[in-house]
Amino acid sequence: LILFFLYLLLNRCMEGGNQSGVSEFILLGLSDQPEQQRLLFFLFFIMYLITGLGNLLIMLATNFDSRLHTPMYFFLSNLSLVDIGFTSTTIPKMLNNHITKNRMIPYDGCLTQVFFGLLFAGIDNILLATMAYDRYVAICNPLHYSTVMTPRVCALLVLVSWSWSFTNALTETLLLTRLSFCGHNEIPHFFCDVNPLLKLACSDTFINDLIINTVGALTVFLPFIEILISYAHIFMAVMKISSVSGKQKVFSTCGSHLTVVCLFYGTIIGVYFSPTSTHTAQQDIAAAVMYTVVTPMLNPFIYSLRNKDMKGALKMLITRKPGFTL
Repeated sequence: LILFFLYLLLNRCMEGGNQSGVSEFILLGLSDQPEQQRLLFFLFFIMYLITGLGNLLIMLATNFDSRLHTPMYFFLSNLSLVDIGFTSTTIPKMLNNHITKNRMIPYDGCLTQVFFGLLFAGIDNILLATMAYDRYVAICNPLHYSTVMTPRVCALLVLVSWSWSFTNALTETLLLTRLSFCGHNEIPHFFCDVNPLLKLACSDTFINDLIINTVGALTVFLPFIEILISYAHIFMAVMKISSVSGKQKVFSTCGSHLTVVCLFYGTIIGVYFSPTSTHTAQQDIAAAVMYTVVTPMLNPFIYSLRNKDMKGALKMLITRKPGFTL
């Protein structure tokens, strides 16, 4: 059904093309005050460097240290890759706008930014759910862990996350091409996102809203429900552990993941699945900064500072101690 729907959308786009009457949009950004713009430029530039370096170190450590060749770190490595792509979708364009003083973004460039933003956000959702399932199997069914979480299953789960997210991102992006904007092209945001574009549209957005609240909601809420179910089973299993040290070990293992889940899902659900009348453009931007910039930057710190194996691997990667092979 999804493939058939995509086929119809592709035909519609090929036949109609861009009917919006708008060739470019204006990204108003985070501030129009020169002093604030300079401060924001340096702040986001540093955050982007930290995000890229931190996630790159996570990827190198998990791939080059044989002790971390486990499903949990395989998923973490993929999450780091997605986080780099997520921030690269939004921050470079914003930094370029500050340098050139040109806030214009072409119509096609805006839709491309929407597509990749939705793609990486969707993959993040499903990967977080996959990591929760991995922890559930490891804690609740440790004897079957090696037979359940095989390399083939792990690769398949990552492939599903990319495939589903690609389908959802392509669907929502193609639906935007059917909208008319009637010359209104100022986006009160620092990147092209679905909600600001829908607010600008002067044509009927019913189908777009329907898809966001069905297919888009499935991409967010199904993984979230799976995370809740996994951690409910984990919590019940932990309560059966008599030793305090055993409970602390389990909570330490899961604490990092739960922290990231709360940060990511709290802002995503607040922006996309609450009535637009209940929040302002400033609140949308603040939430967007949290899930597109802050959370990807914090992920490497959250996972490495609370994990002895990761800290050891990063230390060996940086210092190149004997026994660490590349």
